[in-house]
Amino acid sequence: MVDILTLLKTSEMKWIITLITIDVLLGIIAALVKKDFRLGKVADFMFKPVLAYILGFGILMLIPTAIPSLAKISQFSYILVLLALTGSILNNLSRLGLKLPSYLKK
Repeated sequence: MVDILTLLKTSEMKWIITLITIDVLLGIIAALVKKDFRLGKVADFMFKPVLAYILGFGILMLIPTAIPSLAKISQFSYILVLLALTGSILNNLSRLGLKLPSYLKK
């Protein structure tokens, strides 16, 4: 059985947690600048997407231990999670006034 703390100590999980932290901080700063901050939104974000990213990816990391032929699934899901978090960070940066190219805003 894989230890949960071992899963949280992987470099992939550390990157996901780092990007989530950056995203949350930028989201809070953007909400404060726009005077749109509500604590309930932070709680909703922390509960739904954060748990989905961390627990979902943690479960997907366990799949290759049970079925080695599906090892690429965890790598593919890691890339998708990184892209989703990067998109959210870019969205928060644009809310702060950073001008982004139009192809990044889609």
